[in-house]
Amino acid sequence: MDLKKKMLRDDALEGKNIIVTGGGSGLGKSMTKYFLELGAKVAITSRNIEKLENTVKELEEETGGKCFAVQCDVRHYDQVEAMRDKVITEFGSVDILLNNAAGNFISPTERLSANAFDTIIDIVLKGSKNCTLALGKHWIDQKEENKTILNIVTTYAWTGSAYVVPSATAKAGVLAMTRSLAVEWAKYGIRSNAIAPGPFPTKGAWDRLLPGDLKEKFDLAKKVPLKRVGDHQELANLAAYLASDFSAYMNGEVVTIDGGEWLKGAGQFNLLEDVPEEMWDVLEQMIKSKKSN
Repeated sequence: MDLKKKMLRDDALEGKNIIVTGGGSGLGKSMTKYFLELGAKVAITSRNIEKLENTVKELEEETGGKCFAVQCDVRHYDQVEAMRDKVITEFGSVDILLNNAAGNFISPTERLSANAFDTIIDIVLKGSKNCTLALGKHWIDQKEENKTILNIVTTYAWTGSAYVVPSATAKAGVLAMTRSLAVEWAKYGIRSNAIAPGPFPTKGAWDRLLPGDLKEKFDLAKKVPLKRVGDHQELANLAAYLASDFSAYMNGEVVTIDGGEWLKGAGQFNLLEDVPEEMWDVLEQMIKSKKSN
């Protein structure tokens, strides 16, 4: 079977207006592309407006859909509100929020500064909270129904994982928010669900997480019972289904898509226990050099 085939019919998201945070690259870009192919209008946000505008141009040419770039640092609520208002002005309304923006790096926790820990918490947990509140308050105030919040979490949100403690902490908070609001905001016609992906390599994120030859030494595909990593279209198929009205009776659900990885061994990065102390020094320098480029 061709994993790159589209799952839903072409008009499955016709008339839907979607915000995708962190939509300029990686998994966010892949999901955005499929949403556009299914007839949605999509606004993508991140701090890098140049990257966003390049992505908009590329995706509109490939899909013929309507994509809109809005610069926004999700860590700041005033910027999120401004982003929301720009999208509403452009599209008329917003139907779906996809909280995808994230940050992560691998490190022994004792090596992290308080600021480094805060950076991940602020992007992942605070950013998801900011976007959720800004859109949720608007929908409730305007009495708009049939709205969807879709959060990207991770399998170690409920198991924890060594060496990515800030990310695990933040994603666990997003998971709790997903389930809590599914109950509290259902009466307003707002559904809240999440996806917990396993290994879906993206060049930028995975090069930062596992620089140099570490990707070869710690091949995450070997941890997956299906003996492979995920294809981006597989995740896009699931996200499109959960964003569509076909999933109208799903609320408060977290769908794992990881080939059985977390059932085989909890904590995606626990295997890094085998990294010797001197190698962490080398890795720190490699990660810092990538961040400065």
